[in-house]
Amino acid sequence: MNKKSSSGIAFNSGEYVVYPAHGVGKVADIAKQKIAGSELELIVVNFDKDKMTLRIPMAKADTIGLRKISEASTMDNAVNVLKGKAKVKKIMWSRRAQEYENKINSGNPIAIAEVVRDLYRKDNLAEQSYSERQIYEQALGRLANEYAVCHDISAEEATNQLVDVLAK
Repeated sequence: MNKKSSSGIAFNSGEYVVYPAHGVGKVADIAKQKIAGSELELIVVNFDKDKMTLRIPMAKADTIGLRKISEASTMDNAVNVLKGKAKVKKIMWSRRAQEYENKINSGNPIAIAEVVRDLYRKDNLAEQSYSERQIYEQALGRLANEYAVCHDISAEEATNQLVDVLAK
């Protein structure tokens, strides 16, 4: 089934999409459902990794930021960000962590790549705190999942390729 959201973006069953707060998911169905007396058209998105299903009202898809997988050129720009020099601000960790979380939840692959680049530690993982490692792994996972779908490779292979870019 092929339907358009209010933004004009068509979502199809079986295609991958990005939900900013959860990352890459697969559209399972586009269905009508009666909720509180009114009929809503819903996009049903499955996140296999998290074993989660979201039902997103078609009218809200644009405002929450549901989007198709990025183009290869956008993913290439994100990889180029990884090649850059880490920019760590000299502010308290709690504020930086909040900024990193906001970037990750924006769903923007370039912003997520900035988080991965800034938190990457080449050899000394012991120098990272637990929360730094958690945020780094979350950002790397999100970026790798979208990179994998965009380039039609496994998530593990995508993660390895991204880490290789960081290590250079």
